[in-house]
Amino acid sequence: MSCHWIKPVFLAVALFGGRPGAVAGTITGLVSAKAPVPPAPEGPAGTDAYASRRYKFVEKIDYDGLTDFVINVEQNVTLPANPAPAKVVQHDAMFDPHVLPIVVHTTVRWPNEDDIYHNVFSMTDGETFDLGFYKKTDRPKEITFDKLGRVDVFCAIHTNMHCIILVLPNPYFAMADARRRYVIRDVPAGTYRLKAWHERVPGQVKEVVVPATGEVRVDFVLGVAELPQS
Repeated sequence: MSCHWIKPVFLAVALFGGRPGAVAGTITGLVSAKAPVPPAPEGPAGTDAYASRRYKFVEKIDYDGLTDFVINVEQNVTLPANPAPAKVVQHDAMFDPHVLPIVVHTTVRWPNEDDIYHNVFSMTDGETFDLGFYKKTDRPKEITFDKLGRVDVFCAIHTNMHCIILVLPNPYFAMADARRRYVIRDVPAGTYRLKAWHERVPGQVKEVVVPATGEVRVDFVLGVAELPQS
């Protein structure tokens, strides 16, 4: 039987789908990020410091342009015996996708599609590994992720090569699309903790009651405003 490597897109990843006769609903909504409002950085005589030569090219976060939001049900559920494998491609000296949400115990493949050597390694606590150096014609390396949480992955050769593997406890998750919409289908009816995640802003958790049929909408706005103030 052939093996199909998966890549997350707008719709939810549903690795074992609905069971015949099971009652399940759909979670849908919008997720976005809200920029903080810091004091204006003033230069000499009250001028805009960002207009000066010193700070003119300082990069600031574009909160409206953030992507790679992940929304997932937090509770543990019965998992598939053999989760479908996934992949992160090394292309144009970048990892694609930058964020890959997977269900725990998923094997991820790391093909090199460039004409140069790449390396894949992680120093994340509890999930350290080094897949070594290899080129396009070499057999792609693989690793199985058996612990929940965020795993940061890098290339030992190229500075800008960084991606995140988000290892989740169940297959009920989705990535928001370009319009910030998400859909998680075939969620068994019940009450759950639903989390919205992004690497640059604090996550947010809301309670959701999933109906036996139909949809329930949950929207998220992430930001730093709720963090404790020093």
